Amino acid sequence: MRKNTKTISYLRGAIMLLVFISCNNNKRTIEPFDLQISEGFTNPLGFYDDAPTFSWKIPVGVQSQSAYSIVVASSPELLPNKADLWKSGKVETDQTLFVKYGGEKLLSKQKGYWQIKFWDNEGNESEWSETAFFELGLLNNSDWQAEWISLPDENAVEIDEIGKKVHRVQYLRKKIEVRDDIESARLYITAKGLFQAHINGKQVGNDVLSPGWTSYQKRIETLTYDVSTLLGKGENTLGVELAEGWYAGRFIFRGYAAQSPQLLAQLEVTYTNGEQETFTSNNSWKGTVNGPIQYSSLYDGESYDANLEIPGWSTSGFDDSSWFAVVEEPISDEVKLTPKRHNPVITKITLPTLAITEPAKGNFVFDLGQNMAGVAQINIPVKEGQKVTIRFAEMLQPNGEIYTKNYRSAVSTDFYLPEKDGVIEWYPKFTFHGFRYVELSGFDESVTPEKSWVSGLVQYSDFDKSGTFSSSHAKLNQLQNNIEWGLRGNFLDIPTDCPQRDERAGWTGDAQVFIPTSLFIADAHSFWASWMQSIRDDQRENGSIPIVVPDIDGKRVSSGWGDVATIIPWETYFRTGDEKILKDSYQTMLGWINYYRSVSENHIVDMFTYGDWLQPYSEHPTDERKGETDEKLVNTAYYARSVDLSLQTAKVLGLTDDVAMLQSWLSEIKTAFQNRFFNADGSVSQGKPTQTAYLMAIGFNLLSPEMEEQAIPHLLAEIEKADYHLRTGFLGTPLLAPVLEKIGRPDLMFEMLFKETYPSWFYSINQGATTMWERWNSYTHQDGFNKGGMNSFNHYAYGAIGQWMYERIAGIKPLKPGYKEIQIAPLTGGPLTSAEATYNTPYGKVSSAWKIENGVFELKTTVPPNTTAKIVIPANTDESLILDGIDFAEDAQVKLIKKAKNSFELEVQPGNYVFESKL
Repeated sequence: MRKNTKTISYLRGAIMLLVFISCNNNKRTIEPFDLQISEGFTNPLGFYDDAPTFSWKIPVGVQSQSAYSIVVASSPELLPNKADLWKSGKVETDQTLFVKYGGEKLLSKQKGYWQIKFWDNEGNESEWSETAFFELGLLNNSDWQAEWISLPDENAVEIDEIGKKVHRVQYLRKKIEVRDDIESARLYITAKGLFQAHINGKQVGNDVLSPGWTSYQKRIETLTYDVSTLLGKGENTLGVELAEGWYAGRFIFRGYAAQSPQLLAQLEVTYTNGEQETFTSNNSWKGTVNGPIQYSSLYDGESYDANLEIPGWSTSGFDDSSWFAVVEEPISDEVKLTPKRHNPVITKITLPTLAITEPAKGNFVFDLGQNMAGVAQINIPVKEGQKVTIRFAEMLQPNGEIYTKNYRSAVSTDFYLPEKDGVIEWYPKFTFHGFRYVELSGFDESVTPEKSWVSGLVQYSDFDKSGTFSSSHAKLNQLQNNIEWGLRGNFLDIPTDCPQRDERAGWTGDAQVFIPTSLFIADAHSFWASWMQSIRDDQRENGSIPIVVPDIDGKRVSSGWGDVATIIPWETYFRTGDEKILKDSYQTMLGWINYYRSVSENHIVDMFTYGDWLQPYSEHPTDERKGETDEKLVNTAYYARSVDLSLQTAKVLGLTDDVAMLQSWLSEIKTAFQNRFFNADGSVSQGKPTQTAYLMAIGFNLLSPEMEEQAIPHLLAEIEKADYHLRTGFLGTPLLAPVLEKIGRPDLMFEMLFKETYPSWFYSINQGATTMWERWNSYTHQDGFNKGGMNSFNHYAYGAIGQWMYERIAGIKPLKPGYKEIQIAPLTGGPLTSAEATYNTPYGKVSSAWKIENGVFELKTTVPPNTTAKIVIPANTDESLILDGIDFAEDAQVKLIKKAKNSFELEVQPGNYVFESKL
């Protein structure tokens, strides 16, 4: 029996709202939730931004917001009615994201408590939210009373066992007297290098590799810890381990660093009587390098000698009379000290060993089953004086031994020297490795190895997963898994190219192609905003952007890489709705396109480029890694792309004069591009007619409509010539899917995506990949390891295909910034019979799950509150569309926009829906 359409529509709305309705004054007992500050921070301590923005979500069951009110106070007791910092009043708007603070100026260390309430689309007033807070860190160099300290003449020394220079790890300590009962205590701390703090023998925080990596000559980030519970009245001791890290260790391009690691620490105590006292790093501290961590290098590993352990070294009872006095150095105004802009690196996942082999006598290999970045934790029997050696690899040689050639000069080896016989549990502190396999030797040979001996501690910046994807195809699901692990392996404080070899740098080209995919998988808003600050810091006077950020190269610049300056701000804005990154970065964007102008003639750019990096089958005359697409074509295409994104940014920011200027530039560049690089018949006129040449021209909208139509057959011919395989590298690959869909050939994209042979995404999976690889054929069962110099097995660039998987196969795509308007338009094809995705948008969870059974297409979807969605249902539109089990009829929630031959297009309000159509 069919149900009445009007009744179903009424029930859908009534059920959603009923749970929220109270009998008291006809007021719903609803309240906003998930209160966040600026780039997604929840109750941050040591926050960086004295002009924060406020965001929140409204609950499921409420269609939209019509107004809000925010209150901010210096004490929670003043909320909501006596808020003394800011009262927004009732503001009539549906805005729930990035509302600017409008109160009194905030100062360093200031704490703010805030609440928000809203009115829904029917004028019903919510309850006040739960109280949230933020506490600022030390915002200015002048807030610091501390001095930089280090042991005198602590220079890098040659270490025979690895054949490299490293800095010895410093152990620094200071005894202090806390004279009264403590109300609160904050430790503000950073390092030129890496630190781990302790108070009274207890570790401070759970982060690793802090303070992270910035452009140290411009900006060093600081961390804030609540240490109130670690201190007590009377004697206390602060101890800090200090290692070389990125600041002082050897690194690609830069080589060995001349400088020594330094520490900066400031402990501020507030007593219960209201008095305050500050303890700082200065020349009264003492230190030694004769501790158990003999050295720790990011490339080369860590060496631990248990014979040199210093029991109680960070407690008050320890005798430090034999330790050395440190030297101090004042804080320079040339380097800005700022609170850390995103969450630090922590251990996020622990992987167990899945299998053990012994390819050579005494050398046991532990297989974790997954390529990862982090460290190995060992729990093994040892013999006194018998050094344990721990080596790492992403792959195995045919004989089962670990393969380390692709690590190049990175020794990537940890050592542990036991003090006595027994079982030890240990992992290194100031290094990380990229690996799947752990080779262990030097343990007690009388004991048979067990899987419990080795675990992998997966470490990356502390953000949550925001999106999911799965399908009916096992290898497509493995591809998604590989993309996610590529992200985990390379989002270690900055976006790196790889986590294993002597590189691990912030390559800008890799990052710009991957950011859309990454922002779906992970809540990485603050991660990208923080790195964008380093890009701004490192922009050179001529406007050029380094190939790696932080800039350890100092000279090179490349098109497609420097365009990170325009792509990161725009993509971050469009996917989060946060205009701040556009405002902060706009001058950097203009600087970059002005650099392009300085190296162009008649709008054709002549400069160095890495080109379509690692294009398969490249016959480049001097460097096969660079791809075959004409370099000036690549340069000019990206020049136009950056001008276009700067133009869109100027429109958002309301810069009308700049809009006119940039629009003129873009038009001139497009004309010059078409005239220089394309023949009248639509074929490429300069260099080899590669897939990438056509993809850039069409994907960046650089051709007139007439010329684009002429160019399409040539692109298709190149694809056919390659037997419908891709022939693209880092820059061309992300354009394949959107261009093929744009020209009406998504069927070709499905064919290429599901290819099993080289080069393809599934090809590396067939060779055993558990992450994204740098090359399509970094390893093959038939030919072994690629002979090229670039051979990382954890390189996320080709994972850019994830964007198309989420936005088109699953069908979730933002149409307006921050997913205020969402497209849910699944694209079926290939061997797929189902796919689904969820994404935690700034407004709430959106989902799309479709399947095809017996010629019927079913779509289950959720549209979050305060948004709208355009839903496209593939269908034989001569047949009825079914919504929630009945024939579709328009109502207030769902309206028909367009009925095409093969689809229904609908405008949908927040809620849960089930659509069915016949194909």
